[in-house]
Amino acid sequence: MGDNVIKNKSFNFALRIVKLYQFLNQEKKEYVLSKQLLRSGTAIGALVRESEQAESKLDFIHKLAIAQKEANETDYWLELLFQSEYLNETQFQSLKNDIIEINKILASIIITTKQRIGKK
Repeated sequence: MGDNVIKNKSFNFALRIVKLYQFLNQEKKEYVLSKQLLRSGTAIGALVRESEQAESKLDFIHKLAIAQKEANETDYWLELLFQSEYLNETQFQSLKNDIIEINKILASIIITTKQRIGKK
């Protein structure tokens, strides 16, 4: 996957989410929240990949902004799973740290791209 930081991090995060989904289904018998988490948590990387083929800089920004929204939604589901005791503190904090980092990278890319095209 080369040295594209957001591409690598979002893909690795998606893998973690898939494994967490399997764990929640098999071990915890939780099916509803985990499905929501699976959808939003894997969408981030898919949108990052989609942004590589953006038709314009504005399209690129738009796709990454949607990825950022999916990251925020993922953060919500993680917190809900933690507060409802499906995730322990260690699991939650590790995933929380990853999603915060992904959000920061996405925000930075969006801001930088907007500055380069002169859009605020």
